[in-house]
Amino acid sequence: MTGNTTLQSSDHGSIIRKDAKYVMQNYGRYKIVLSSGNGCVVRDVSGREYIDCVAGIAVNNIGHCHPKHVEAIKEQAEKLIHVSNLYYTEPQAELAEQLAGITGMSRVFFCNSGTEAVEAAMKLARVTTGKTDFVAVEHSFHGRTMGSLSVTYKDIYRNPFKPLVQEEMFVPYDDSDAIADAITDKTAAVIVEPIQGEGGINVPSDRYLQDIRSICDETGTLLIFDEVQTGFGRTGKWFCKEHSGVEPDIMTMAKAMGGGFPMGAIAAREGISFDKGQHAATFGGSPLACAAALASIRVIREEGLIKRSQEMGDYFMGRLRNMSLDGVVDVRGRGLMIGVELDRKCADIVEYCMENGVLLNCTSEKVLRIAPPLTINKGQIDSVVDVLEQA
Repeated sequence: MTGNTTLQSSDHGSIIRKDAKYVMQNYGRYKIVLSSGNGCVVRDVSGREYIDCVAGIAVNNIGHCHPKHVEAIKEQAEKLIHVSNLYYTEPQAELAEQLAGITGMSRVFFCNSGTEAVEAAMKLARVTTGKTDFVAVEHSFHGRTMGSLSVTYKDIYRNPFKPLVQEEMFVPYDDSDAIADAITDKTAAVIVEPIQGEGGINVPSDRYLQDIRSICDETGTLLIFDEVQTGFGRTGKWFCKEHSGVEPDIMTMAKAMGGGFPMGAIAAREGISFDKGQHAATFGGSPLACAAALASIRVIREEGLIKRSQEMGDYFMGRLRNMSLDGVVDVRGRGLMIGVELDRKCADIVEYCMENGVLLNCTSEKVLRIAPPLTINKGQIDSVVDVLEQA
């Protein structure tokens, strides 16, 4: 695949060297330098094109640089970029109304990322219940700040930063009895991903979330859904909770919310809310971020991307299940949140695909995570599957 060169290819090495010298080396980056994108395609500095099945890790749901999204950001940037939350702005009030409508919740709090949203949800659960503890599940991922890290499962993330906000309280995923056994009179909330993302695209059984809801109701425990990765059409619904018909007490959102612009939020049911002074975020709900999110929601609606996510997801998983790739253990997911589990580590397949014009990533070591923009078409899906078969 080729495209127009935006910078000389010789800049590739100098950019990587500059990064190595001045940026903390906490990321395991692939040796490509991306410079532009449109729809489901991104380009590196040499002009080479890639079909993007990472989408910023389930962020670019409406595709890269959607014209309506770009225009909304430009228009707002010419009017007002940031003001303090000491004052009202129209974009924030409008977005709050939109989110209440699509989530079915009562009120929202705006922040800047998924990790911040989880932190806010944990604080809200504590201040609402007067209790301190949380029950989380194995293979969960909720963020890397001190509170969210306390309910994130992997030791590699947790151990260097102990002691955390709470001692470990993890139970097996898709086991509601284990959650019932773990709840005590100190438990403020149960926090769970409706589909685990970083844990390997793990889809629970149909009754799992319903059973947790019943357990929380019986014990007076709040239920938090982490929809950071599963929201805004990713699974073929506005939010993954709709597949089970279960309403949480608090839900977290981020990633695709701003269409690529950094933004996060929590939404809570009636009767659960921060009081004045209990929480804040300087940049939370800025006019520019809200304009970006409103444009993203509008594109999802106008272009029917939720239905498209379901249809293209079914097509993609059908193609994947029929391909001749050695070592496939399972193909699973909902909508365009897809995991291909292998019987070995998949890093080499990720590298091969990148060398052949397809970007995807490996999660939980043995699962290829496929999360393209919801605008992906069948021709692009066929190209991705062809490259995977060649692998």
